[in-house]
Order: sequence, then C-alpha cells, then structure tokens
Amino acid sequence: MNFRSDNEVGAHPAIIEAVSRAFSGGTAPSYGADAWTHKVEQRLRDLFERPDLVAFPVATGTAANVLSLACCTPPWGAIFCHPAAHIAVDEANAPEFFTSGAKLCPVGGPAGKIDPRKLAEALAEPVYGVVHHPQPAAVSITQATESGTVYGPEEIAAIATSTHRHGLKLHMDGARFANALAFVGCTPAELSWKAGVDVLSLGATKNGAIAAEAVVFFNAGLAREFEFRRKRGGHLLSKMRFLSAQLEAYLTDGLWLANARHANAMARHLVAGLTALKGTQLLYPVDANEIFVVLPARMHDALEAAGAQYHPWPSDRPGERAFRLVTAFDTSSADVERFLSIAKAA
Repeated sequence: MNFRSDNEVGAHPAIIEAVSRAFSGGTAPSYGADAWTHKVEQRLRDLFERPDLVAFPVATGTAANVLSLACCTPPWGAIFCHPAAHIAVDEANAPEFFTSGAKLCPVGGPAGKIDPRKLAEALAEPVYGVVHHPQPAAVSITQATESGTVYGPEEIAAIATSTHRHGLKLHMDGARFANALAFVGCTPAELSWKAGVDVLSLGATKNGAIAAEAVVFFNAGLAREFEFRRKRGGHLLSKMRFLSAQLEAYLTDGLWLANARHANAMARHLVAGLTALKGTQLLYPVDANEIFVVLPARMHDALEAAGAQYHPWPSDRPGERAFRLVTAFDTSSADVERFLSIAKAA
C-alpha cells in the first residue's frame, strides 16, 4: 500500500518494451538526430494541433522547468509563481542558477493556484525600466498544482491575459499535465497554448516513463537558445533515442491519458472511502491523483502498523495530523480496498 509518490512506482510495460526495441535496433544518430526524437516532435505537433511547435526531450522535470524558464527571462528578470510551486520549494536553487540569477516572486492563492487578481496587481507595479528592481519576465503555473488541484482553460486564460498584457511569457510546469487533462476532459491544445501558455514542461516520469520529460515551445522564438542552454547545463544526452523512445510510447495510442485516468480514478476511490469515515477531512479538492487529508490519530496508527506508506503534510490548523497520498498509473484497486478496510476498522 504505497501511496507516498508517483515517483516511487515503476514504468509501464509498453514503455519498457519501447526502450528495449530502441536498444536492439542497432546504431542511430546521436544527440537527438535520431528517428525516435523526430517522431516525438511530430507526435506532439499532432496532439497539440501546432505544426510550428518545437520540442526537446530531457531526463528530469527540474531540467525541463529551469531550462525553459531560462529562455523566458534575462538574469535580472523576475519569475512570478505560487509560493508552493515546485520551482520555489523543491528544486533547490536550480531556477536561479540556470537563469543566471533571475528572482522568484511569490503570488499566493487558495489550493495551490495563483490568484489572477493578485497577479494582476503584482504585474501592475511601476517597476518596468527601473534599474533598482528586477524586471518582470515570466509567470509559471503548475498543472496539476502542488495541492492536487487543476487549472481549467478559463483560469489559465485569466492568468495569461495579465501575463501577456505586460509582455511576459507564461510557463506551465506540467509534471502531472496528463492527470490534469484527464480531469478537465478538453484537448491538450485547449489546456495549453489556446489558453495562453508559451512553453510547457510536459511530464512523463510520474505517469509511467522511466525518466523522460519534454519541453514544448508553442512560441518557437523562445526556443532559439534552448539547445545551447541544454548542452551547457549538461542535459543533452548523446543517446537521446532512449529518452525519445519512452516519450513516443507514452504518447502513442493514448497511453499517457489511460495511465492518468487510472491514477485519477484510484484517487477518487480513496477519497470516496476516506470521506465517509468519521474524523477525516480533505484539505483541498481532489482533482487529479494527489489527496491531502486529515486522519484521526488512531486511524493513522493502524494504517502505519499495517504497512501503508504516505507522507505527513503540514496543516494550517493546530493539532491536526494531515497527510498526502498519491495514486499512480499502476495503483491497484486491491491496495485501495485494503487501505480503506483498515481505516474503517480503526
């Protein structure tokens, strides 16, 4: 009963098989000049309905985020993000390092989402062209958020309006983009560039890949520096086909959405059972595959004793014991049922 993280699960068999085929396929051009990498970019163009889209595989989500943001801001720039954003909390100083010093500026909002009104106020500050202040350059939103909630297209568009009005670029950390897309039910284009996103860090590792992400530029002009920044940062793989083979399998025949739908469905199963029990309380709405919940001490102790694994999580309310549970593409209904049975008995 491991609900600690979707980073702790294995890889989908179809992705493992795709990498195996790439291994056994003989030689191939290096550094992304291979057929697999070209196919991934074309598949992304088809999925996102953008023939001018430019995409680059990388191995980690941090690399995807910070290299794409470095293309959106000068070293003296400001990147606006939620205080709980992964780039602000969980990536050490990688954003500042790879941008050569850009400043992260927090803009709050409930349930992990940037408040569009607060963002509009922050972007309206009279700092443009003033040498004493960092210059607003980019806004970054997370999809799904660090609270497990999802931005709908209209919410993204509201943020994009303020962002573009002031000449800034909109970046989306899409580590769980597939889970968000499965929840909203729109097209990939509607949840990204049609709503105003300029560059997307498209995650695959949490949703069935071994280690593979893609940086997707909807604004091709922003991509001019990316290849140099990726090489300079040590993230250009010589045998790129083994990353691209993962992404190709991930995006083929709807595997990415099937995996995300399963993870989301297991989360809803858990939520339905937990919220029916006395003493439990959700901290945030559960849109994707992350659950933040208060559990009574007796229930937590019983679950922990039975081997259930999940993370403690800070709660704003004193005395409460809150936890994060994450479901994945391979979470079994049997594990969910066993978890709920123990919780109910306690």
